[in-house]
Amino acid sequence: MAEDALVIFTPSGKRGRFALGTPVLTAARQLGVDLDSVCGGRGICSKCQITPGYGEFPKHGVTVAADALSEWNAVEDRYKRIRGLLDGRRLGCQAKVMGDVVIDVPPESQVHKQVIRKSATERHIEMDPATRALYVEVEEPDMEEPSGDFERLARALKAQWGIEAIDADLTVLRRLQPVLRKGEWKVTVVLNRGNHDAAHRVLDIFPGFDERPLLGLAVDLGSTTIAAHLCDLRDGRVLASSGLMNPQIRFGEDLMSRVSYAMMNPGGDVEMTRAVREALNTLSGEIAGQAGVAAEAIYEMVLVCNPVMHHLFLGVDPVELGQSPFALAQSSSLSLDTREVDLTALNRNARLYVLPCIAGHVGADCAAVALSEEPQKSKDMVLIVDVGTNAEILLGNEDRVLACSSPTGPAFEGAQISSGQRAAPGAIERVEIDPVTKEPRFRVIGSDLWSDDPGFAAATAVTGITGICGSGIIEAVAEMRLAGLVDAGGLIGGPEQTGTQRCLPYGRTHSYLLHDGRAEGGPKIMVTQGDIRAIQLAKSALYAGARLLMDEIGVEKVDRVTLAGAFGAHISAKHAMVLGMIPDVPMEKVTSAGNAAGTGARIALLNRAARDQIEDVVHHIHKVETAIEPRFQEHFVNANAIPHAVDPFPELRKIVSLPEVSFNTGGSGGEGRGRRRRQEAG
Repeated sequence: MAEDALVIFTPSGKRGRFALGTPVLTAARQLGVDLDSVCGGRGICSKCQITPGYGEFPKHGVTVAADALSEWNAVEDRYKRIRGLLDGRRLGCQAKVMGDVVIDVPPESQVHKQVIRKSATERHIEMDPATRALYVEVEEPDMEEPSGDFERLARALKAQWGIEAIDADLTVLRRLQPVLRKGEWKVTVVLNRGNHDAAHRVLDIFPGFDERPLLGLAVDLGSTTIAAHLCDLRDGRVLASSGLMNPQIRFGEDLMSRVSYAMMNPGGDVEMTRAVREALNTLSGEIAGQAGVAAEAIYEMVLVCNPVMHHLFLGVDPVELGQSPFALAQSSSLSLDTREVDLTALNRNARLYVLPCIAGHVGADCAAVALSEEPQKSKDMVLIVDVGTNAEILLGNEDRVLACSSPTGPAFEGAQISSGQRAAPGAIERVEIDPVTKEPRFRVIGSDLWSDDPGFAAATAVTGITGICGSGIIEAVAEMRLAGLVDAGGLIGGPEQTGTQRCLPYGRTHSYLLHDGRAEGGPKIMVTQGDIRAIQLAKSALYAGARLLMDEIGVEKVDRVTLAGAFGAHISAKHAMVLGMIPDVPMEKVTSAGNAAGTGARIALLNRAARDQIEDVVHHIHKVETAIEPRFQEHFVNANAIPHAVDPFPELRKIVSLPEVSFNTGGSGGEGRGRRRRQEAG
């Protein structure tokens, strides 16, 4: 019988083996997992709540048995009775490891609040929302002309606003008569009309002229993060932006892992659906509180997401998306009552609009990017890359637009990285390495100072230096290549090869020491060979997808590149090109579009005509399926090199010099001597 067990924490991806009987909180602390506790593990504060996952986890290579944690105990029982504990939650200080287990740390149990990098991008949007409030004066009842109050409301709206037809559900009809009389037959009506609806839906009614908030929520439901923008439907202002980690990460970090989980665990799709809907309810309440308004003022949500997230959110089994021909249950747009999908935190009559999907692996998020960036109107050849756990790529101009998705995985989000974490105060987000001294300097989220600036220690005393987020690891790897610490194949050199003691032995490979905070009680933050490999795999998938589209459209180069998403806003074009994430273009031709998917969702929320536009555009975008295209693998292998094994990247070489180093067998000089010493020592 095994004496220890594998514990995997999500969303961080950190893992380790622990003796049976180890409290989950102890395991989290030893791994540097962000799990809160202020009572010293005595079961008093309840800050260390966790959610264990059970069943098959193919991505992690484990099967979690029902008895993977110790039994529910009296402390947890008392806490649930007195204070309440969500079903499925355990207290990390009480639950003990008894077998291999996957444990999710929910946002409220994390010490460092996540910084949502997908902030709202400044954009002029012509206001024509599907949901609006209208003041109307209704005729009083007349015994000479008997008719219902609702029918007279309909006549008034037609006469005063040109609205041909309305309907309403029972919740509105029950309030109609008292509101009309209280307002002395003058009322404000909240109406919604979906693109394919014959009639306007009455969502709410208030006595007299009422200017209370009328709000909408634009949501970018990503595989790793969920970002939302709360908008005023009267003037388009973004009142608040917020987000959280997608709780489905505990079922699998990438999309195919979640499909596998649904296939291998009966009811797994239902679990994932419930988790993401609960997260959206939580986010809706939080973002309303952030703006100082009631969530009941949110009358409409527009949602964009990839196809797997689309199906899981709607409660559709995603199994068909896990196998050829990757068939969608429905690709066209959807207009629903939010009650149908258990979004109860919004107004009870709120409406939901989901943008259309383009094809099996190219979803509504890509459609939203197309709505925001309009490649079909471009005179030159533009490549638009929306980087996330599943990258969406568009290539084209006014003649033709192609699209594909590429499975980059969560490394760009800071997951699967040894010291990786989500974007939160204290996370390293910018890195520079001196090519001569090989010494690093960095910046962390929450401070504008670099680590070698006076006052840096004081400025980061509260947050500490806790790990490295996605933008930080990307810049770190690119800087290591520029400084000659990593060769073109992605190998980290040893101290003799690189000339720095920061390159430390790490198992059978080497790592680069970025920061050692152990003296202050902080972590030792390194870039390991495994981290380099994770970034290589992610960037190779991205570049291969772009090259595949270029092959299909018949071009050897593109005129410009637009980087979308959190990545585009926080990574320099130079570092992206040094890694070989994007094709070679002049640096000034690489621009950031911010969170283009979120912007597209906002456009669809605030402009009803834009919904017609994107529903037409998606029919003319040609989908290229990377999963069955043999050239994808060839491009992927070539793209493993940093920046590339074949493509010369002439524009990049105009501005940087890439050291000609090789740390593989067959090197010369100090490299060979370093290898011989290690072999002799072994």
